[in-house]
Amino acid sequence: MALNRSIQSGLKLFAASEAVLSKSATRSLHATGVKRLSAHAHDEPYYLHAKHMYNLHRMKNQKLKMYLSVAGAVGIGVVVPLIAVDFMQKKTASG
Repeated sequence: MALNRSIQSGLKLFAASEAVLSKSATRSLHATGVKRLSAHAHDEPYYLHAKHMYNLHRMKNQKLKMYLSVAGAVGIGVVVPLIAVDFMQKKTASG
């Protein structure tokens, strides 16, 4: 008798938990659709495709941006080793 009641109560708990799980399983993540550029085919090649990704001839302020990027890269390439050498010399001098 007690075993029968425990099985029934276990089944009731299982059914209740299954109902909660199925209720939560019906929820879904809502996402917006894919944005389209336009219906015209001429927009498509300039949208993040690798061979069209760096169209320098279409860049605004091209000379300024290229100068700053090259100067920055060269500056980092010169300054970082100088700082490393200075750090190592201070480290060996103190020890």
